[in-house]
Amino acid sequence: MRIFVTGATGFLGRALCAALDEQGHEVVGVSSRNCDLRQQGSLRRFNDRRYDQIYHLAAWTQAGDFCLSHPGEQWVVNQRMNTEVLAWWQRDQPQAKLIAIGASCGYDPRLPLIEAQYLRGEPIPGLLAYAMAKRMLYVGQRALHEQFGLSYLHVVPSTLYSPGYPRDGRQPHFIIDLIRKIIHGKVTGEPVVLWGDGYQRREVVYRDDVVRSLIALAEMCTDDLINVGAGEEFTIRQFAAWICDRVGYPVESIHFDTTRYVGATSKCLVIEKLKRQLPDMAWTPLDVGLGRTIEWEWEHCSATAAARKDSKPAVG
Repeated sequence: MRIFVTGATGFLGRALCAALDEQGHEVVGVSSRNCDLRQQGSLRRFNDRRYDQIYHLAAWTQAGDFCLSHPGEQWVVNQRMNTEVLAWWQRDQPQAKLIAIGASCGYDPRLPLIEAQYLRGEPIPGLLAYAMAKRMLYVGQRALHEQFGLSYLHVVPSTLYSPGYPRDGRQPHFIIDLIRKIIHGKVTGEPVVLWGDGYQRREVVYRDDVVRSLIALAEMCTDDLINVGAGEEFTIRQFAAWICDRVGYPVESIHFDTTRYVGATSKCLVIEKLKRQLPDMAWTPLDVGLGRTIEWEWEHCSATAAARKDSKPAVG
């Protein structure tokens, strides 16, 4: 197949493009470096071929408290990007199926995080602009399907993790942030400070599992919205304890800053639809995925910080 991917150099995009290449597909990937999706008509230069699938992964956001200080920009930039992709799909690539990535923050946390509730209620205030832009992407897919008969799939993943998370200076997702802070504390002896009281609950899903499920669902499911997650959540304190045990850092030395932003207190996707669609898929156990990720992060931690310690902690 001929497949077009936005956000191709991102954490998910790199792994997806590699998997599609390995399967023998012809993949064209774009990122902000070679295509500014904020500009109307920016995708027209890719009309030299007809695509079977379009994966829209690109989004303008960061983890942590980024959404609190950029709500207006997030709304405008993400709406521009999504509108450019939707318009290009309808106008120039109507034969393609558009597989778009949603956001779990699009759900109202007071309701069950099940697909039928995605457009109901209101996301938490701190994430409202970004969450609603993601909801509008889904509405756009549905509207173009209803009027023009275009085929789509909207996938809402939980927080992704795995080895290879970018070390580009931006705030990483919570699980990577935990690993990096605890490794840094182990190596330097500096205090580890985590945001919140540690009792907020989170769900994580291994990136390679999301890639495999995306490719499979894109073939199997049409005109639908599907959650992709692990279906279970744990407290930040539990995650921290597991990481501390792996790297040999005393968990009792962690400090919790309750003045910092933590978002939702609980966020776990209902994945019954996913289980029905992919009943035989093997998912990476959390202990295995965490072990691989901690090992990679240790190997790629700051050389300056690592030099302060003589020995590597036992991880695995």
